[in-house]
Amino acid sequence: MSFFTSAISILQTLVVAIGAGLGVWGVINLLEGYGNDNPGAKSQGMKQLMAGGGVILIGTQLVPLLSNLFG
Repeated sequence: MSFFTSAISILQTLVVAIGAGLGVWGVINLLEGYGNDNPGAKSQGMKQLMAGGGVILIGTQLVPLLSNLFG
């Protein structure tokens, strides 16, 4: 049982880290779009930033619910 608990904890950390990386990448694209006055880069950056926030939300809210499946 402790194996599943540690696996879910590691999965949560990985999902949050991937979401944070996507969010940082989105901020970089967003700032690049504002610096070059490029609406395409601004749009892409905003999409990546929101997607990163969504992945972080999934990692913090839904992944811990997996522990109930094995409990």
